[in-house]
Amino acid sequence: MAKKKPATVQISTFADHHVITQPNPLRDVLRRVAERDLDDPVARAEKALAGLSGEFKNWMTIEADRLADAHASILRDGLTDLTRQELFRAAHDIKGDAATFGFPSAGAAAESLCRIIEHAPDLDQVPSNLVAHHINAIQAIVRERTKLDTAATAGELSRQLRGVADEYLTYANRDRPEHLEAILAPSIAPAE
Repeated sequence: MAKKKPATVQISTFADHHVITQPNPLRDVLRRVAERDLDDPVARAEKALAGLSGEFKNWMTIEADRLADAHASILRDGLTDLTRQELFRAAHDIKGDAATFGFPSAGAAAESLCRIIEHAPDLDQVPSNLVAHHINAIQAIVRERTKLDTAATAGELSRQLRGVADEYLTYANRDRPEHLEAILAPSIAPAE
C-alpha cells in the first residue's frame, strides 16, 4: 500500500492579512458510520445499571453490615487507629455508594457519621449512642427502603442525625475555630 503524500499548508493572501490553513491528517483516518449504526454508550450504561439494580439492596445490606461489624469491633476491642479507620472507610463507602444504589438517606446519615469521625477532637469522647444511632439509622434505612412511605421518614431521620451531629461537633470544637467552618458547611450528600 502506497503511503499518501502529506498535505501541504495552504496560504491565502489578502490585501491586509494572510490566512494559513493547516492540513487535517485525521480526515484520512476518520470512518463514517451510518446513522442507524450509532452506538449510544450512555444507553448501554443505563441498561447495564438497570440489569444490576436488583443487586443494589444486597450490596447496601453488605455495606451496612460491614459498618455494624466495624462498630462492634470498636465496642469489643476499643478504639484503635485500625478500628477507627475501618469504621470511617465503611461509613465513607456507604456515603459514596448510597445515592447510586437508591439509598440517598443512608448516604446522608453515613456522611454525618464521617463528619463526626473526622471532626471530633477526641473520638473516645463522642457519646457512644451518637455513633450507634447513626449506624442503627443506616441499617434501618437499608432494611426498610422497600416499604411504602419510608423515604420521607428516612430523610427526616437523616436530617435529625445531621443536626444532632452538628450540634455536638460545634460544641466539641468550640475552642478550635479552624474546624468550625468545615463543620458548619452544607451537606454534599445528595438529598432525596
